[in-house]
Amino acid sequence: MKSGKPNIIVELSFQFALDIIEFCELLEEKRKYVVGKQLLKSGTSIGANVREAQNAESKADFIHKLKIAAKEADETEYWLELCKHSNNYPFNENLLVQIKSIIKVISKIIGTSKRN
Repeated sequence: MKSGKPNIIVELSFQFALDIIEFCELLEEKRKYVVGKQLLKSGTSIGANVREAQNAESKADFIHKLKIAAKEADETEYWLELCKHSNNYPFNENLLVQIKSIIKVISKIIGTSKRN
């Protein structure tokens, strides 16, 4: 929920969305439209759901929105793994490192929120 302090997951997911947009532009240049479109949707949705969670109406709502962000992050990891293992697709290792970190942070926040 919202506070005046810097919020690591908000910052991580926002920067990741910017990086995903840039990578998806490269996929589009390479005419990899289907994967690019899916990756753009899931990769930017993480931050949107994290931001929604900041304005949650209750703890349950907060957890629910973060679970949606976690699902989007898992999907994004899937599309990045496809790029990594597919022939003729560009790949950015840093994006995979970033998404794994985001998944860990979201999981930790969900776990902590459930306990408190």
